[in-house]
Amino acid sequence: MTGIIVRLDVMMALRKIKGRDLAAQIGITEQNLSLLKSGKVKGIRFETLAKLCAALDCQPGDLLEADVQSADLQPADVLRS
Repeated sequence: MTGIIVRLDVMMALRKIKGRDLAAQIGITEQNLSLLKSGKVKGIRFETLAKLCAALDCQPGDLLEADVQSADLQPADVLRS
């Protein structure tokens, strides 16, 4: 597990925007947007995250949430790295 919960689908529902429309607006494929929504990516470019936030009128924290417990890390472990 990555320890990150992706809430893109929730924000899209709140904003009543379809995947194809959002993908076109931010310049990525529907397939890549689907992978982002499902959390099946290893990372996201800050540029893409910024475009998502602009299109959905939200902040990065509205789309992504840390789940430290599922990441098998404790805050002290992260500080020691």
